Amino acid sequence: MRLIFMGTPDFSVPILDALCANHNVVAVYAQPPRAAGRGQKERLSPVHARALDYGLPVLTPKSLKKPEAQEIFLDHNADVAVVAAYGLILPQTILDAPRLGCVNVHASLLPRWRGAAPIQRAIMAGDTQTGVAIMQMEAGLDTGPMLLHQALPIEESTTAGDLHDALSSSGAQLVCRALLDLEADAIEPVQQPDDGVTYAEKIDKAEAALRFDAPAFSVVRQIHGLSPFPGCFVDLSGQRIKILRAECVDLDNGAKADPGTVVDEQFTVACSTGFIRPLRVQRAGKGPVDVSSFLRGFELPPGTRLG
Repeated sequence: MRLIFMGTPDFSVPILDALCANHNVVAVYAQPPRAAGRGQKERLSPVHARALDYGLPVLTPKSLKKPEAQEIFLDHNADVAVVAAYGLILPQTILDAPRLGCVNVHASLLPRWRGAAPIQRAIMAGDTQTGVAIMQMEAGLDTGPMLLHQALPIEESTTAGDLHDALSSSGAQLVCRALLDLEADAIEPVQQPDDGVTYAEKIDKAEAALRFDAPAFSVVRQIHGLSPFPGCFVDLSGQRIKILRAECVDLDNGAKADPGTVVDEQFTVACSTGFIRPLRVQRAGKGPVDVSSFLRGFELPPGTRLG
């Protein structure tokens, strides 16, 4: 099939790879390059860079609402457009242009977690499973009928980074199956139910400031839901320390302490109820390390208050 791919971040790259291996990708749409790094030089998005590796034409319009942008899209004469974390709203003219419409790869089991941050919100809410859904797009926010879906478990140790990679791989396989079925007219779209709708609001960086006045299991969910980005942090001796993995622990010694207090030499921290123990941390300007390596170079005596 003649196919347009529309995506921007790392999540979308394996999906582009799978489509290039199975279809004729005639154009790739991605968000425009952004200034990044200390030098604020323009940096191509991951999808843009991968598309250039394939020698594919890349378009980076700031909007698809202008007639000129819509004419260019129509001129591709595509059979279908696949969208995965693209980042722009598609006007109805765009949605209607391909012969088989526009198909979205969404990182949740719709209708739960429609919106911008389904991976993070699923972990932070304590969901025990999520998945990926292939959906025919319509004007509403992730409201279109579903073609296929696949569930994946969320373990207590699962971080957003872990789940991101698993869902991206699953979505790449699933969308290829959906396209084959669409082309053969062998799939019946299923309307999303009205019950169970939730919205995954965009992550606010303020959510990364770690607070311990919550139960230990809730603190661990916050840490894992925001790992590796933006990464939950605490301020410690004038330094910002990110906690990227943690676990809930039970202390047999009956220790009690105010929330946010380090209670032993293993960096165990009291919460409103229970305790957490960081497993992987990162100091500002350095790479992530296991907590044992961190403690060898950072003094953190019991009684230290995290702020």
